[in-house]
Amino acid sequence: MKLALHAFAAFAFLATASVAASGASDPGASSVADPAWEIGLTAYPTFVRNGDNYTSGVATADHGPLHFEARYNYESVGARSAFVGWTFSGGAETTWQLTPLLGGAWGTTQAFTPGFEATVTHQRVALYIEAEYVHDSHESSNNYFYAWSQLGVQTAEWLQLGVVGQRTRAYGGDRDFQRGPFAELTFGPVTIGGYWFNPGSSEQVVVASIGATF
Repeated sequence: MKLALHAFAAFAFLATASVAASGASDPGASSVADPAWEIGLTAYPTFVRNGDNYTSGVATADHGPLHFEARYNYESVGARSAFVGWTFSGGAETTWQLTPLLGGAWGTTQAFTPGFEATVTHQRVALYIEAEYVHDSHESSNNYFYAWSQLGVQTAEWLQLGVVGQRTRAYGGDRDFQRGPFAELTFGPVTIGGYWFNPGSSEQVVVASIGATF
């Protein structure tokens, strides 16, 4: 675990230093050109049929391409994790964005957690994938690959509908991969969502979300 934290700290230092160096390389640049921080906060109340309900949370901070992220109850209930990454993007009619992440988890899960977040958008259709490999610091049998993916269509400026799938060990169940429909409503900086996994089954899970960006 110490090695993972040292690697995480080194990556965060290098990423922050890179931003500072890029700003210092052009001392005549206007302060207006300096990107502002963008903060995001999202809560995910999770309702597990025949299981324990809980709420996870994610906080993000972006400064240009530099990305920081903290999660609670995400890799497992009682786990905390932190990540640093760098965002790459491009495209015109079809746009893409990729953020490789390096992080670590502590609490009920102690692990090195490299991963990525990616989005591809074409007109009204958007594909989002979030993944991480949880490399447990104490027991290799606890290692696993977590993934969340969703494919949505922007049916209105404020509404996105689609399908979602996930692979997680945050709660019990025999299904290795869970899937179902989702809906997201956006009103200004606020987004409210609902994700229904394994509809109608004994392992049904409903995840709600409410988030805001500043």
